[in-house]
Amino acid sequence: MARRTFALNRLPGFALIAGITFFLLYLPILTLVVFSFNAEASMSIWGGLSLDWYRAAFTNRTVQEVSLRSLVIAVSAASVATTVATLAALATTRTAAFRGQTLIYALIHQPLMVPEIVTGVALLIFFAMIKVYTGYTGLAYLIAAHSAFCIPFAYLPIRARLQTMDITLERAAADLYATPLQTFRRITLPLLMPGILAGFMLAFVISLDTVVITELVKSAGQDTLATYMLGQMRRAVTPEMYAISTLFLLLSIVAVSVFFLLSRQRVG
Repeated sequence: MARRTFALNRLPGFALIAGITFFLLYLPILTLVVFSFNAEASMSIWGGLSLDWYRAAFTNRTVQEVSLRSLVIAVSAASVATTVATLAALATTRTAAFRGQTLIYALIHQPLMVPEIVTGVALLIFFAMIKVYTGYTGLAYLIAAHSAFCIPFAYLPIRARLQTMDITLERAAADLYATPLQTFRRITLPLLMPGILAGFMLAFVISLDTVVITELVKSAGQDTLATYMLGQMRRAVTPEMYAISTLFLLLSIVAVSVFFLLSRQRVG
């Protein structure tokens, strides 16, 4: 007798509940995008399509500065996080089981398991002590904080990629007298590259969107685009903020799409 499989999407009312959920989730985002093209400053009046608010956002010197700062932090943090995550994935995947391995997994995933505010406060206290002793208040603190927070996000796709790779290819290279470094450069790294790129893109998006940690760790004059938008919305919500949010959304969609495509690639 054939076993019946349980399919959630066949339950009565599943399509209706899913439709309502997506409607409530994406309607506010769609509204924001639509009104970013509104010629009028008021949301209660539709004045026709216009790109004036996008031009205002692009010519705003403060927006340019915080956008560039956000990109510098996100690229730097994603690079550091991806490098550390790659080494951690290799150390926890390409070795035999060892004592304390579960504890290491827990430590790597710790930022995912606790509220972001807890990680932010911990980083604030840690970096405040360093600032007191060194007097340095540069951008390196934000990069370090974002890197620490993004490591588990980069680790997940990289470790998943390693687990699906055929280890016999690496063993065959060793049988052909390849050194461990040659095996890594010619076999492991090329096969692992989609996972590394996927981890980088995911870490980049997480760093770009992080508000709580940035708000707690940053010094004066170190606003990112996310914290700048938060500060502006506390005063007044303007269509210029809609335009910036739409561009921010578009960048995140592109990055997540690249991450999705890379993570779906199979190991050859």
